[in-house]
Amino acid sequence: MNDFTNYPITIALIAINIIVSLLAFNNQDIYSKTIMWPYGVKKYGQYYRFITSGFIHADYVHLFFNMFTLFFFGQVVEQYLKGFELGGTIAYLALYFLGLIASDIPTYLKQKDNYNYHCLGASGAVSAVVFAAIVFNPWGRIYLYGALGISSALYAVLYIVYCVMMSKRGGDNINHDAHLWGSLFGLGFTIALIAAIQPGLFEYILEQLKNPSLFGR
Repeated sequence: MNDFTNYPITIALIAINIIVSLLAFNNQDIYSKTIMWPYGVKKYGQYYRFITSGFIHADYVHLFFNMFTLFFFGQVVEQYLKGFELGGTIAYLALYFLGLIASDIPTYLKQKDNYNYHCLGASGAVSAVVFAAIVFNPWGRIYLYGALGISSALYAVLYIVYCVMMSKRGGDNINHDAHLWGSLFGLGFTIALIAAIQPGLFEYILEQLKNPSLFGR
């Protein structure tokens, strides 16, 4: 049986995302006040949008896939950060919320004078969590569409390529740039955290990298 008490922060983050997203789906006022609006941030100082926009989603499918991903990767990262004594809950919350903010900064700088630009979603924070998990277990197996097994490292490469392509296409309110920048933040944050607190872990990580497996194990 899955013991949710082993990763309470992941469960709490998922619950908040679901509750706030459902409220926004049914209330246009909540939606408009929480969505990321770079122009509003610059013009009216609405910096809170860097956080609130990460708890609403474009639709039920967008919400499901972000929360599905957060559930499987979040529980792993939460337990790694506790087990390896890398800051535990504080480090995990910092990874999530700083990832959320950092992933939106490039978009803010690009769109701050565009009155009509809006974006939303937890993708930046979730991407940070995914790539943190990959640092600890680069050759762990990830199942695409529940069937095709590939390694975490290969998934990371494909994921970044996908983010760049979708960002160029555009056409929706989903901030695909946030996927890319969130991923890079998660990677950098985790490496820096290990270097600062438990540098001896790099030997363990390097040993794993010496035995690659494209399809994971």
